[in-house]
Amino acid sequence: MNAVMETLETPPVSVKSAEKIALENNKLHKRLCRLVGQAIGDFNMIEDGDKVMVCLSGGKDSYALLDILMTLRERAPIHFDIIAVNLDQKQPNFPDHILPAYLTELGVAFHIENQDTYSIVKRLIPEGKTTCSLCSRLRRGILYRVADELGATKIALGHHRDDILETFFLNMFFGGKLKGMPAKLQSDDGKHIVIRPMAYVKEEDTERYAAVKGFPIIPCDLCGSQENLQRKQIKGLMRDWEKKFPGRVESIFSALSTVVPSHLMDRDLFGFTGLAADGVASPLGDIAFDDEPCSTPTTMPGMIPLQSL
Repeated sequence: MNAVMETLETPPVSVKSAEKIALENNKLHKRLCRLVGQAIGDFNMIEDGDKVMVCLSGGKDSYALLDILMTLRERAPIHFDIIAVNLDQKQPNFPDHILPAYLTELGVAFHIENQDTYSIVKRLIPEGKTTCSLCSRLRRGILYRVADELGATKIALGHHRDDILETFFLNMFFGGKLKGMPAKLQSDDGKHIVIRPMAYVKEEDTERYAAVKGFPIIPCDLCGSQENLQRKQIKGLMRDWEKKFPGRVESIFSALSTVVPSHLMDRDLFGFTGLAADGVASPLGDIAFDDEPCSTPTTMPGMIPLQSL
């Protein structure tokens, strides 16, 4: 009898776990909404009356982007429309029924664009070579055209913080440029504004959110198991940093928005050739010679000790 009473009075462990999981999932959703909302505000990505074309690939990031934008649309003090667009590139075994069914159930306006870029890529790229570059160019041109046809004023992509950092390091290590993925830019044809509302979101959060929401993920079979080995190396490097030196990746990301042109070496970005002493002390200037590369106290929160670099 006592055992029966104890069972009735004590909630099952599974119930407690379910409550905890639900709380954590709610926190994740709130964090994503906050970060996406912050990025939109910081870069003035979406304005009153905009028609936002969300490029939906069938991957975790674009699903998360659409989901969060739909939430923010209901809360925003301005009015904007959303239309989800998927480019069916006629890849072998592509399940073309999944996205229409999902979007119909979701109740969001959508458009499926059918273009056989798969055959073009396979014809022009030798077997074993990376197809991503040509595929991206073809896809970009098609999406610009579709944006015109749909009357979209903004094109939203699902790139997150890690994508931006990986691109930054790829350009620096392999391209000799300090260049990343901006949160907002004018398209190369000069006709569109492209936005990345998830610029502040970590990839690990989109992975977890996709699992929580049960998004019907569609893998890209165009390249099969082919991977961009250089990007894979960068991704591994960043994950290793995050494990060994927590805060390092976040610090690097912050540096992308805290640029000092006078302390780099781009002669087009700063007028070094015409620089002359004007006799006026500047509180933003540095001393002529530094004893160490970084004179900022390493006790500041998030600061990386010099010896750890």
